[in-house]
Amino acid sequence: MTEREHQFMQAAIDLARQGMQGGKGGPFGCVIVKGNEIVGKGCNAVTSTNDPTAHAEVVAIRDACLHLQVHQLAGCELYTSCEPCPMCMGAIYWARPDKVFFGGTRTDASAAGFDDSFIYEELKAPVAERKIPLLNIDREEAVKLFAEWIAKPDKISY
Repeated sequence: MTEREHQFMQAAIDLARQGMQGGKGGPFGCVIVKGNEIVGKGCNAVTSTNDPTAHAEVVAIRDACLHLQVHQLAGCELYTSCEPCPMCMGAIYWARPDKVFFGGTRTDASAAGFDDSFIYEELKAPVAERKIPLLNIDREEAVKLFAEWIAKPDKISY
């Protein structure tokens, strides 16, 4: 890794520490970089905002997209203090940055009490066997929305 990359990872780690010590949430931080500029940043704010989706990566993606006025982050790099959880990976894939750099691993996070292994296991399980039931209802009505989307002349694809 280059000195530049180490500097941006350190910025994510510093942000995680500031958020944790400032009472925002757990020890997680993230910065999003375009060129040599931080265009988005976030620290974990789950407990301070009562929002289970307020992980550092999601907060940083929202911040970068708002700052850049885009809904995808092509041309950007994401630096996060820890390996992203499944939810954050979903957000990262939707945001489409060019690269993701992470510090600690999911094993390191688990040792500190942040264990998301149950989510990885649930995602591998057949839908009918998951702990939170997923029940398919009113499919015919819901599918009509896709036909409306396909016919919509002013849609913005993503």
